[in-house]
Amino acid sequence: MAKKYRTERDTLGSVKVPVDALYGAQTQRAVDNFSVSGQVMPGPFIASLGLIKKIAARVNCQLGLLDDQRAAAIETAAAAVQAGQYNPHFPVDIFQTGSGTSSNMNANEVIATLATRSSGLEVHPNDHVNLGQSSNDVIPTAIHVSVVDQLNQRLLPALAHLAEVIGSRAERLNGEITTGRTHLMDAMPVSLAQELEGWKTQINLDIERLKATLPRLYRLAQGGTAVGTGVNAHPDFARRFAQLISRDTGYPFIVSDCFFESLSSQDTAVELSGQLRVVALSFTKICNDLRWMNSGPLAGLGEIELQSLQPGSSIMAGKVNPVIPESVLMVAAQVTGYDAAIAQAGQNGNFQLNTMLPLIAHNLLQSIEMLSSAAELLADKAIATFKVRHDVLAANLAQNPMLVTALIPLIGYDLAAQIAKQAYREKRPILDVALDVTDIPADELKRLLEPDNLLKPR
Repeated sequence: MAKKYRTERDTLGSVKVPVDALYGAQTQRAVDNFSVSGQVMPGPFIASLGLIKKIAARVNCQLGLLDDQRAAAIETAAAAVQAGQYNPHFPVDIFQTGSGTSSNMNANEVIATLATRSSGLEVHPNDHVNLGQSSNDVIPTAIHVSVVDQLNQRLLPALAHLAEVIGSRAERLNGEITTGRTHLMDAMPVSLAQELEGWKTQINLDIERLKATLPRLYRLAQGGTAVGTGVNAHPDFARRFAQLISRDTGYPFIVSDCFFESLSSQDTAVELSGQLRVVALSFTKICNDLRWMNSGPLAGLGEIELQSLQPGSSIMAGKVNPVIPESVLMVAAQVTGYDAAIAQAGQNGNFQLNTMLPLIAHNLLQSIEMLSSAAELLADKAIATFKVRHDVLAANLAQNPMLVTALIPLIGYDLAAQIAKQAYREKRPILDVALDVTDIPADELKRLLEPDNLLKPR
């Protein structure tokens, strides 16, 4: 069945638009021009566009610039966009005009269509929905608003959950002692609780870093319009907009100290991306530890058993792999790549505008979503559920030649090294070799070499 079209017009002329599309000519031109990736802007970003248009209509009505009926119709339509009811009508590719003008006009056109239908009045996408605004302040504002919401609603709670699960598991593993490793080589003993406390602290510091960035994300570009001068916006627009959007969301948004900075640079977005990369690297550390500890079960370390979630091979029957750490490691790699792209995009502020805004928005929001889901997976399907192989821990501890470090204050480094090499060569416990080589009484040696006594400095 042939697709039906209608004709729409803009300042460049006429264009055919699918008959059931809520958008108009400018969105259709973007669809025609930017058939690049098939990826559209993320849902939270579209929701923020709806929120911005809703608040802008309310402010313009309060300022006497927009009549009550049109303002109410725009608010209702924009609220529906904010709720995600019309996401299929936002088809513009991520890789579009660098200001995000196509996405801004997509929102303007959809909201204008809905408002026109509900009110019976002509609601113009530029003159009414975009009143007192520019893509150049709307899109940076949408980046900040959507990112603030997703950090507070998704990533920070997910990281807090991960830290809590790690901490709870650490408490239950307090009596489990394992062989420490530096350079992947045997080192002095540590408890599993101590290892997990290191992970927990990493995550808690990640939370602190993200929260430290929030005050700069709360600063909004809205009101700067085209180049930062606020042309065509009411002098009170920016202040009222920040007040109302704060009231609506519960977040302490404020007017940017300098619109010229907020439009021309994306330094805060680059800063946040760097913090997200650190979260990814924290996940990498934890997942690599889990994979090493789980390796085997016979030819690896085999200290723990991760939960068996699915068969690991299409040819090797019975094989089970560490699928959750592997999934999270791929997320970490992707976030690291996104950060590199955001850093490159951040360099593309020329004069009064950064021109890689859609890429920055997409990569930040995708990173936040992936890290949030990865944190939950890591907590619930790996750390909360792994089993400890007590026999392996005990056997490794007994043979650990680095226990001899505890004897150095009594016998010196050289003799201690000799004992360690002999124990390793003869595959005997350090205690047995030390009894042969030194005159330290057996009871004293047992006390000195007891792993429990080596977990904290004396």
